[in-house]
Amino acid sequence: MTAFIAPPPRIPLLLRWALRIAQRRTRTELLPAQLLTWYPKAAVGSGVLESLIAHHDGALDERMLKLVRMAVSFAVSCPFCVGMNSEGWEKLMSEPERLAVQGLASLDRFSDREALAIEYARLISATPLEFPADFAQRLTATFTEREIVVLATTAAQVNYWARVIQALGCPPE
Repeated sequence: MTAFIAPPPRIPLLLRWALRIAQRRTRTELLPAQLLTWYPKAAVGSGVLESLIAHHDGALDERMLKLVRMAVSFAVSCPFCVGMNSEGWEKLMSEPERLAVQGLASLDRFSDREALAIEYARLISATPLEFPADFAQRLTATFTEREIVVLATTAAQVNYWARVIQALGCPPE
């Protein structure tokens, strides 16, 4: 399977440089980033968004944010996103926990905070967006305002990439 379009034959120098750095860091070709160079403003904006993603922030550690990114990837059925966001999962969770994040098992293996973050990620990824009042109360009682913003933007960032990647027809890495 190939993307709907091919990367441009000539990528602007600064974008080519940024792509090389990103590809070296991720150890993958990053076809979506290459395709975005057809419209440099989209490539730059997407690059800035990606560079500012939280990998840990206070009590929201690497595991918690990986759970959110994986939950969104599975919720939006984006194979590319699943591959990218699941890399290294075995260092942070067990196989039964991975199945639970995927939606194939109960979330009872997780702490209350982790399960709530996964549920929030799934709600953020649903259409239409709906947050029941009791859920909002649990969310605000469990997480600080800053943590809610980090969780929401982490989930939204994965949703953004899922839509762009699927809209361009990018195959999984």
